[in-house]
Amino acid sequence: MGLTLQEYGVCKATLGVIVKDLDAAYCELDEDPEAPNACNGEITHIMIRKKPASVEDLLEIRIAVVGNVDAGKSTLLGVLTKGLLDDGRGKARLNLFRHKHEIDSGRTSSVGAEIMGFDANSQPIVQPNHAGRRLTWEEVCQRSAKVLSFVDLAGHEKYLKTTVFGMTGNAPEFAMLMVGANSGLVGMTKEHLGLALSLTIPVFVVITKIDRCPENVLRSTVQDLVKILKGKSCRKIPLFVESKDDVVMTAQHFVTKRLCPVFKISNVTGEGLDLLRSFLNILPSFAHYDTEQPFQAEINETYSVPFVGTVVSCIVMSGVIHVGDKLLVGPNYAGQFVPTVIKGIHRKRVSVPIAKAGQSVTFALKHVRRSGLRKGMVLLTHEKDQPMPKASRRFEAEILILYHSTTIKQRYQAMVHCGAVRQTASIVAMEQQVLRTGDRATVQFEFVKHPEYLTKGARLIFREGRTKGVGQVTQLLDS
Repeated sequence: MGLTLQEYGVCKATLGVIVKDLDAAYCELDEDPEAPNACNGEITHIMIRKKPASVEDLLEIRIAVVGNVDAGKSTLLGVLTKGLLDDGRGKARLNLFRHKHEIDSGRTSSVGAEIMGFDANSQPIVQPNHAGRRLTWEEVCQRSAKVLSFVDLAGHEKYLKTTVFGMTGNAPEFAMLMVGANSGLVGMTKEHLGLALSLTIPVFVVITKIDRCPENVLRSTVQDLVKILKGKSCRKIPLFVESKDDVVMTAQHFVTKRLCPVFKISNVTGEGLDLLRSFLNILPSFAHYDTEQPFQAEINETYSVPFVGTVVSCIVMSGVIHVGDKLLVGPNYAGQFVPTVIKGIHRKRVSVPIAKAGQSVTFALKHVRRSGLRKGMVLLTHEKDQPMPKASRRFEAEILILYHSTTIKQRYQAMVHCGAVRQTASIVAMEQQVLRTGDRATVQFEFVKHPEYLTKGARLIFREGRTKGVGQVTQLLDS
């Protein structure tokens, strides 16, 4: 705008008055605290964020954290969410583990969850220096205007089915691929990258452990990463983020899905962490959920809570629901839906009266036992004069074979992941006699055990050990 330093100061004062009336706040995102001067042509970026009235209005972005074992996934989440650096021996990750064997081995084997909050002034919500206790999720949510929900996934190959379920069942908007600078792109790194690309999830890369890695090894890791990202299978444009200008530019243009920001960080020295925090703060939500459509939620975890009863963890795919509303839950093993009532709703461990499309929440259900529920079931609204929803045992899908050592024929069986659904299915009909690596075809799958509730257009992955192919549901055949 060609402002002088004095004019820019007046602009900021005016902006402060405006955002206060709108119940919002603003902050400058640039490294240089000095205001830009018209003479040298500097540019500044200002972030304006509205303060949420309550927890149910909180802006939420889900990020899946993937990468090979020992890449530093849990350690980075511990450093980001707690605000304390690691000691080089995994101290920062201890609070994230859910099981004793994970603490003993240092390896994540389950789908972990952690949140990081930013307030309206774009400051991260972390525990005070030298605090004796951690901030609870309730305290983080009450002080935040934006919350990042990290889905911490397993890096070891024997936990691949858990990682695939975490990627499909938690509906992440972004994937954070972790690469150890000293080990490079080894093990499951390429598998996880292919998984994110197959599900059309935008990916950004974080290279860790740069403090303990020789310069020539780091250079080799970066060259391998650039080669893979630019290859025919990825077709990404890697951009190494080294300044706040790069952060703003990459976050704004990440919507193209071709851009792939790359960060170099150290969890011990703290190098590069400020740039990563700024990127996560600016990162906008690109997901589109329709609150006008009928309510539908996918169950990805079930619990039995003392003095509460049956509780399910869900991703709300469409619609709005209130405490006390009547729903249908199913399909059970016979393909039937049973009625239930929402007894309570929690979002990020805070009780709320309403849940909207796009949110990850937990519901307390009446008249339902945990033994009668499983992952992959759905919650649906139902009007009395409408027919009952129908589950499908057979469905048609357009698939792409990513890799198979031999050929795929009729009666081939594989584990199908579609949203929170995870079940073995066999191919009962196909338009070609055999399928090989790289082939596209329309095939008919049939679930082996029991029918499931699927929606047209849903993305699916089928695997036999490692991922074999991807596809999209085009038609539900029998109901």
